Parts: sequence; C-alpha cells; structure tokens
Amino acid sequence: MKNVLILGASGTIATQVIALLANEAEINLTLFVRNARRLRNAPAAARVVEGDVQNYDQLKAAVAGQDLVYANLSGDLERMAQNIVKAMNETGVRQVIFISSIGIYDQPLKPVLKPYRGAADVLETSTLDYTILRPAWFTSDNEVDFETTQKGEPERGSVISQKSLATFITRIIASPEQYARKSLGINKPC
Repeated sequence: MKNVLILGASGTIATQVIALLANEAEINLTLFVRNARRLRNAPAAARVVEGDVQNYDQLKAAVAGQDLVYANLSGDLERMAQNIVKAMNETGVRQVIFISSIGIYDQPLKPVLKPYRGAADVLETSTLDYTILRPAWFTSDNEVDFETTQKGEPERGSVISQKSLATFITRIIASPEQYARKSLGINKPC
C-alpha cells in the first residue's frame, strides 16, 4: 500500500488526480483541504482532513505516515513549501510532487511568478526527493497529449490539458523514483 497525501485536494487538477487514483487498490488517499464542503466526489475510502498548509501543526499531522505528498496549492507558495519541507523532514517522508508554473527560471522573472520560483528554490535546496512540475497554461480539452522538458532546456508549447497533467501526476505517484529531484516543464507538443 502507498499512502498519498494530496494538499489542496479541492483544486481542479487535484480533483482529476483523485478521480484517476480512486480505483487504485494499492493507494490510500488522504485529502487535505481548507474546507471539506468544497471537496466534491471524494472516494468513500479516502480520508479527508480539514486544515491549512500554513498551519504547521495541522500540516505535520497530515504528513505523518505518508509515503508521498502531492501539493496543488495557491497563495504564499514559498512559505507553504517551507512548511512542507519541514514537516516532511520531521516525519521522515521523502517524496513530494509540487505544481509550479511555466517560466519560473526566466530572466528577468515576471513578478507574478516570484511565489512559484520561491517555492521551487525551497524544494531544490532541500534534501527531499522532489518533483517540480512546471505546466503551461491549462485547457479543459479532453485529451492526454504531453511532452516534458528538463530544467535548463527551453520550455516548449503554451498549453496543456488538465487531463494530461493529471495523468502525468498519477504516473509520478506510481513511480516517483524515476522523477526524483527533477524540475519538469510539461506542455502539449507543438
């Protein structure tokens, strides 16, 4: 059994990841949300935890006993990443998937991307087995069609379907060691 904690579980991408994992017998889901009423269609077997990633004690309690943390967040991302890294270090959890944004390594950095870059910097300087995903802009197209780029390679494409991103996240959850300590751009092939 693999215990997976999803932070920001009521988000659009997280909801699709949950749907893809719902029937996986080897996955125990813990869904962490600020307001459980916003969580729609949670699998009956999932554990739902109401809390705030910026509340360290709530976060640490949710992280304890997990095998992997998937963070799908918005807001003060750098502070959230600091809390996540600290909680994971203190509980011995090693693997984290963190959703960031396309363009976080561009120079000059656009001001809107500073929180995403700050979070990436926190993760990249940690000792965790992180996977940072840098998706292009989302579409709601019903397709799975994507390619990835490594950090340092030019990012390609300008869009990615939510379904493609969710599908790739489930692949990482299945085999996180393949993507450990990587920052990957993801987009629909041009």
